[in-house]
Amino acid sequence: MRLGLALPAFGTEAHADGIIKVSRTAEDLGYDSLWTGDRVLAPRRPSVPYPGKDPVMPRHYENFMDPLMTLTLAAAHTGRVRLGTSTLNALWYPPVVLARALTTLDVLSAGRLDVGLGLGWMPEEYTAVGVPWEGRGARLDETLDVLEKYWTSDEFSHQGPLFTVPETVVGLKPHQRPGPPVLLAAFTPAGIRRLARRAAGWLPVGMPLTHLAGLWSTIRDEADRAGRDGAELRMALRVNPTLTEARTEPEQMPSAGTLDQYIAYARAAAEAGVHELFMDLGQSPATVEERVDIAGRFIEGVRAG
Repeated sequence: MRLGLALPAFGTEAHADGIIKVSRTAEDLGYDSLWTGDRVLAPRRPSVPYPGKDPVMPRHYENFMDPLMTLTLAAAHTGRVRLGTSTLNALWYPPVVLARALTTLDVLSAGRLDVGLGLGWMPEEYTAVGVPWEGRGARLDETLDVLEKYWTSDEFSHQGPLFTVPETVVGLKPHQRPGPPVLLAAFTPAGIRRLARRAAGWLPVGMPLTHLAGLWSTIRDEADRAGRDGAELRMALRVNPTLTEARTEPEQMPSAGTLDQYIAYARAAAEAGVHELFMDLGQSPATVEERVDIAGRFIEGVRAG
């Protein structure tokens, strides 16, 4: 199983020195990937509860860097690790602008980009970027259409219900052909069907592994029904640990536990068939130095198993 680490792209440790240090250290430690998320607003009282273990929105999100610029900085200071978004809220960007940005990052990183896309959870952010909250699924489908055309055609145009792209020549092509892998965060039946038809893989969040395995089986079966080989899909599992000094009860994992418990969870995930697991320490009040120390102990513990 591949192991990844989220960059300090939000909170008090979101600064250039921290991103560079975590990037270089992660590569030196043997991590396989670096990840960022995407936020544009941090209202005091969002209209929809935060979809995490605590329904209150983390105040760390008040200071959130642009995810693709963050990954570009990480790319400049590494040479091997892959660079992923978990997730980039695809609908906040015009599809052609998104295609250009993703392609540029894939070229600058020599083909190390994994494009993880999601829809977000907060209506206020859609209001702020001028995009309707309703019809998100159809908007994502058409966005994926434009990305595919941009990546695979030397010349293309697009005329759809939501977007019009006049005929254009596209000289900028991704390093990875036909394009960087697209992974989707999907949990609804419609989202799972879209993932099964169109994506290279799935971006779930930490949950009991029996539940994870059941959802993964559904996704692969759906891919088979869509005429694809479900066994070729990959899964990159995000874990947002809340580290405790004392061991928690098993039912609290992976929401909260000791580092040893998270190491055991990662080993069990590997045995359960998870292809990649990445840890985001942004929910813990950890300095860059503390993150580096935890990351070192985590990968050593998992690899020793």
